[in-house]
Amino acid sequence: MVGARVGGIGLGVFGGLGLAILSFGFGLKPAGLPIDVMFMIMAVVAAAAAMQAAGGLDYMIKIATRILRKNPKHITFIAPLVTWTFTVLAGTGHVAYSVLPVIAEVSRHNGIRPERPLSMAVIASQFAIVASPIAAAVVAVVAFLEPQGITLGDVLMVTIPSTLLGLGLACVFVNKMGKELKDDPHYQKLLQDPEYVKANHITANPTELPLKPTAKLSVGLFLFGALLVVLMGAMPSLRPVFDGKPMGMAHTIEIVMLSVGALIILLCKPDGNEITKGSVFHAGMRAVIAIFGIAWLGDTLMQGHMDEVKSMVSGLVETAPWAFAFALFVLSVLVNSQGATVATLFPVAIAIGIPAPVLIGVFVAVNGYFFIPNYGPIIASIDFDTTGTTRIGKFIFNHSFMLPGLLSMIFSIGFGLLLSNILL
Repeated sequence: MVGARVGGIGLGVFGGLGLAILSFGFGLKPAGLPIDVMFMIMAVVAAAAAMQAAGGLDYMIKIATRILRKNPKHITFIAPLVTWTFTVLAGTGHVAYSVLPVIAEVSRHNGIRPERPLSMAVIASQFAIVASPIAAAVVAVVAFLEPQGITLGDVLMVTIPSTLLGLGLACVFVNKMGKELKDDPHYQKLLQDPEYVKANHITANPTELPLKPTAKLSVGLFLFGALLVVLMGAMPSLRPVFDGKPMGMAHTIEIVMLSVGALIILLCKPDGNEITKGSVFHAGMRAVIAIFGIAWLGDTLMQGHMDEVKSMVSGLVETAPWAFAFALFVLSVLVNSQGATVATLFPVAIAIGIPAPVLIGVFVAVNGYFFIPNYGPIIASIDFDTTGTTRIGKFIFNHSFMLPGLLSMIFSIGFGLLLSNILL
């Protein structure tokens, strides 16, 4: 609570203070560090910051601004569709990192409240996990329900349309969330700071900004990297095999994006100081420190009480089978893993006789990450939004992702139950 109000790297360092209390004060063993999440962000930020220094971000904003100028409100619908597609193909919501800074910049330059498209883009990147044929949670569900004749196709023909419809309907409401930028007092106060205006090109029309000669090449290289990540996620055969298994997506994303950063530096030759002074680099590094502290703190707390957590939620399902969706949601909030949530609760639900169509219909409830704002893309999007509209509120739970997340969850579960009863 203190770290969120301090802002900047506050979440990270105060998360470390909380961890000190848990470990030194209460004797809890620190959990494993969220190394892969941190490294994935660092790799993507390295490539994106190099692209920004080469003029690529200005070029992307210029193109997107032209497309959105006729009806800029469409970005609230377009952004989540992009991140949903990336996650479905790559099997991980962390691919959203590469588009978050672009969404934030395009929104701001068009006078759109960035909180709207950013919050929905992050929620969509989470929810798409249940629609991805290569996601661990989906594979686990198919394995548990296979004895009942349920196939991967059965699961996806419910989860793909239900998440798309649920997210789309939520976008209609989120598109009106909060004040317009021109009426937002916090943003208007920022505009009084000459340094802020200078750093963020507020007075310039993005379509009229002069472009660096390397801008297009840097964008091409960056998009090539993003496409490569998606392809390797969709086709594991493209990844090298070690110990009989394809290389994990975390390492794949890290290697590809670091390589893209290297290629941009070699071919576009951006100024080295510009790379580390740009807004993308600063925002990304703040996100890394925030995740370092807060995710480590949360994992340590949950791992220290995992038996109690499992017992509590399993008991709830046994006494009230209708509460299975709620149980999935609560456990996913606590353990921050769709796969772990499925592995813990689906065997219990099957044992007490909850029908397969119901299980598939409420499967999307494993995406409760947004409830406590400590998920990587959530922290990253807050830092990428230089207008300050995407935020964690004074009371922590009144954050920018709560309403989009709850609306998307309710609508997606509703569509999921309807489709599973019709199709299965």
